[in-house]
Amino acid sequence: MELLQKKVAFIGSGTMAEAMISGLLRQNLALPNNLLAAGPRRKRGEELKQKYNIQPYTDNAKAASQADVVVLSVKPQRLIMVLTGLGGIKPEALILSIVAGATINKISTTLKHSSVVRCMPNTPGQIGEGITVWTASNAVSEEQRELAHLILSALGEGVYVEDESYLDMATALSGTGPAYVFLFMESMIDAGVHLGFPRRIAEQLVLQTMRGSISYYQKNDVHPATLRNQVTSPGGTSAEALYYLEKAGFRTAISRAIWAAYQRSLELGKDKTVHIPEAYPKKNEQ
Repeated sequence: MELLQKKVAFIGSGTMAEAMISGLLRQNLALPNNLLAAGPRRKRGEELKQKYNIQPYTDNAKAASQADVVVLSVKPQRLIMVLTGLGGIKPEALILSIVAGATINKISTTLKHSSVVRCMPNTPGQIGEGITVWTASNAVSEEQRELAHLILSALGEGVYVEDESYLDMATALSGTGPAYVFLFMESMIDAGVHLGFPRRIAEQLVLQTMRGSISYYQKNDVHPATLRNQVTSPGGTSAEALYYLEKAGFRTAISRAIWAAYQRSLELGKDKTVHIPEAYPKKNEQ
């Protein structure tokens, strides 16, 4: 209930900021007049005001100066410009960043503010079904950690980690993860249409197959490979399909894609190019 008395300013009023705003209001964790959203587009601010009755701003610094919690929700490429324009942040305020690749040190040093929480949510957070990996600087108090936990609970599940390096890994695995899933779904649906199904039926078949498969996995405390073997009869259709996926390098493609996303996250944090290897590295090469 304490969060209801705190002012939260979102610096950047995009999709994830809206997801957090709607989640906080949906779960009665905040009052609309305590939520501030700042961004360069006045029209976007008015849209959020009409939808959620929050306070819109086009001046980042003005919004941030009023807040107990300042949420950085801008694109990584705009972060430094935004940070250098922020001033007047309360000394006791908590900075909460959802910006990919932006380290605690980078944010803290630029803002000259030590209480920083860094987190990586994902797209399903828009409906409260996401997962967020987060960590905090040593200067963040227990009360502020609880505050961060409450805010992030509006997006779904949360995983706290002590080691900040896990955040770049989470960016590649769970943060970017929905894109891999959507591409896989799209590929299956297109294949169904190619076979001759109407698109709506192909979509229904793929969606329920994925939903049911995930539920089945959650109810069985076994390795995914065990479940895969259960549906793969010798010489059957599944065996034939899996043979072609393996031949096409399906696993390697997934691994390399996640590795590339991880390297990109590191690159965004260092503001310089990081080499993406030609092949996924072996454990002894990492």
